Amino acid sequence: MKETKTYAGLWLRDWFGIFIHELKLIFSDPGAMVIFFVGGLLYPVLYNLVYANGTVDEMPVAVVRLSDGSYSRRYLEKFDATRECSIYCECVSMAEAEQLLRERKVHGILYIPRDFDSCLERMEQGHISTYADMSSFLYYKDLRIASSLVMLDEMHSIQLENYAAAGFDGQSAYELVQPVLSDESIPYNKPFSYTIFFISAALMLVIQQTMFYGSSMLAGTLRERNHSFASLPDRLQGLGMGRVVLGRGAAYLAVYLVVGTIVALLVPWMFRLPQHAAWWEVEVLLLFYVVACIFFSFTWGTLITRRETVFVLFLSVSPICLFLTGFSWPQTSIPAFWQAFSYLFPSTFGCRAFINLNTAGGTLQTIAPEIRALTLQTVIYYFLACAAVFVENRLHKKQTVPAKVQGRDGVLS
Repeated sequence: MKETKTYAGLWLRDWFGIFIHELKLIFSDPGAMVIFFVGGLLYPVLYNLVYANGTVDEMPVAVVRLSDGSYSRRYLEKFDATRECSIYCECVSMAEAEQLLRERKVHGILYIPRDFDSCLERMEQGHISTYADMSSFLYYKDLRIASSLVMLDEMHSIQLENYAAAGFDGQSAYELVQPVLSDESIPYNKPFSYTIFFISAALMLVIQQTMFYGSSMLAGTLRERNHSFASLPDRLQGLGMGRVVLGRGAAYLAVYLVVGTIVALLVPWMFRLPQHAAWWEVEVLLLFYVVACIFFSFTWGTLITRRETVFVLFLSVSPICLFLTGFSWPQTSIPAFWQAFSYLFPSTFGCRAFINLNTAGGTLQTIAPEIRALTLQTVIYYFLACAAVFVENRLHKKQTVPAKVQGRDGVLS
């Protein structure tokens, strides 16, 4: 009895064969295994270990106090009581404080000028200067936060004293100083930890970068050996681009849904990072993000002709992708060109969505704009990847057919 082969049956058979073949390539290449599993899983853990101490507490600060009054003494007592800074010593001159800064014994200088107390006694504005060790942004942050908090508290204290001297009682003076009650609430990063600030974006970027480098390494290896994943059987007659792209994509989807789940759910749990989203919401985001990363990798991976090229790209592209996410700089302050350039990368939207969803406690509706952007990227990069397979298949056939003909004629051995 003659077997009837439908187009759908052939399509599924070809798709499954490509899927299995790609999985074999992934698990038979040591370099790809290192990138996908060692890099994809080890980098997030290393980042968290390196940035485990996301805050700098009790940062040593040198004080140069030229004013010897009650206001300056009270200011220094409050400053030394802050979590961020502690007074290492009081210096008689700026030269002595700068020497301590150069020797790295202190990481900041607090300078109180000679007229500080006298200005406040005359109800004039007093000035305090701060100098931070800029070898780390955390030193600058701690010094500015500590000095600003103490300054605000001192302003309220001085105002209360002035109103009390004018005859107002305690409650009336307090209402005049603070007519509108305010309640400070920082639910997502209360300690101002750099770990929470940085890791949330880095986790998503690791998924995109390791997938791109690993898949491009495999494609580059095939091209070096004069093979191509885009080689289609003659019976497909150039109509098999979709099953090649989808078959290869399914292999990476199977791998990276596991890797992504570990990166986005298990690693934050291990290091006690904020997790304000339900696990299934993170999985929905991962599905859209991983699929966009797959077709992004296939499209731009066509430009990789040699295996080692990916390591050069790793050093140059990763920092750019990280900062274009907007995690360290307001998105509205990024120049228009770089904003448009950032739309090429799924990490731009994936990192923002993950921060809004998991760190800031949003919902899927909150990240709907990023989901739509990832969907649009998926559609565009899918058709670009299919076009790349079609073009590479034609070029590969033109290169191999003449070689076979010449071999039969004895020109080539």
